[in-house]
Amino acid sequence: MSESERAMMLQHVAYWTELAERGVAVVFGPVTDPGGGYGIGIVELEDNADVHDLGKNDPMVKSGLGFKYEIFPMPRAVLRP
Repeated sequence: MSESERAMMLQHVAYWTELAERGVAVVFGPVTDPGGGYGIGIVELEDNADVHDLGKNDPMVKSGLGFKYEIFPMPRAVLRP
């Protein structure tokens, strides 16, 4: 990771940390996939909030370094007791 990529990653983590502190991000973090690293975030939004805005406003996505995001709904969640 270059210094500029590291700086961008720190901004990305700060962005998601702030979302967690606001109660938007339920959990987020890196995934160490042998095929290539990526991150996952699970969010909870009000009905009128646009989940796409989270990705569009992420500093990593806005950087122009080629990072992208994908959104998949989770219609039902099972939580441990």
